[in-house]
Amino acid sequence: MLERLAADPAARDAVREALDRLDEEDATRGQADLAALLTEIRSDDRWVARARPAFLYVMYALLLWAIPIGLLAAVRPAAAQAIARGMAAYLGALPEPLYALFGTGYLGYTVARSWGKARGLER
Repeated sequence: MLERLAADPAARDAVREALDRLDEEDATRGQADLAALLTEIRSDDRWVARARPAFLYVMYALLLWAIPIGLLAAVRPAAAQAIARGMAAYLGALPEPLYALFGTGYLGYTVARSWGKARGLER
């Protein structure tokens, strides 16, 4: 593909060198991030080692809560609506930075796990 984009061999070589440097920098940064992640996971402090999975389990529980509420809505729609209004009021009261923190943590965890698995560093 690079041959199609850069017809000049000198320009092509310069682009290849730049891409190689970026790959090396990315790998170095990734290794540092992974080392920090593994240090946290291997920590003797149970709270540190389980922080990420516990946070995700809480979020999964909130998502799975929709199943019984959906069933309740089929039987007692008024009760399901009251629960939904209460949950909406609760979630609406949470500050916006907390949602940003969750999103950042969840995506960061997901990307780190995917990167580790793609590199063969994790199972």
